[in-house]
Amino acid sequence: MKASNDRSKPQFSQDPHKVRDPGEKNLETAIGREIRALRLQQGVTIAELSRLTGLSISMLSKIENGYTSPSLTTLQSLANALSTPITAFFRRYEETRNATHTKAGEGIETERAGTRAGHQYSLLGHMGSNASGVVVEPYLITLTEESDTFPTFQHDGIEMLYMLEGEVDYRHGDQIYLLEPGDTLFFDADAPHGPEVLRKLPARYLSIISYPQTR
Repeated sequence: MKASNDRSKPQFSQDPHKVRDPGEKNLETAIGREIRALRLQQGVTIAELSRLTGLSISMLSKIENGYTSPSLTTLQSLANALSTPITAFFRRYEETRNATHTKAGEGIETERAGTRAGHQYSLLGHMGSNASGVVVEPYLITLTEESDTFPTFQHDGIEMLYMLEGEVDYRHGDQIYLLEPGDTLFFDADAPHGPEVLRKLPARYLSIISYPQTR
């Protein structure tokens, strides 16, 4: 019975708690990832890259996986084959990894497109261009007696709601979900969505929106 339960659990491709091996060659890994990303972006197979550079497929595989440190001559050959400056291979290694810490009550009060009177949006943090290629906007939303109810929000990306206080009927497309404290709603934000019935006020929930960043 236990084995059956284990098989029913969702399988994820990443371990969010994984710690990088301190012995990992960070520079080699960053270079390898960038070479592979550029190759795939240009639709070049590893066999074609081998032919263009004269490097063996085995060596290219080791470089892309960060298992070896390529010489400057090798990097120059790869740069020529991929029509990119050699400095592009170091881009991920040199990128700054940022964090935003917002103290309680210090979120930026703001308005999103479609917001009406009574909908209080507090932006809890913001991070611009980053290595992940994803923009995430976390909001704390408060609905009061004066809040309008209307399912007119519609935007790119994925959104997650986490109910903190109160109760609302929340519409997504042609479905309505009763959100109570502790409930989560995760959805494609391209469909019309928004609070339709305010059952218990005040109502507060976290809204986390993510979408691809434009470079």
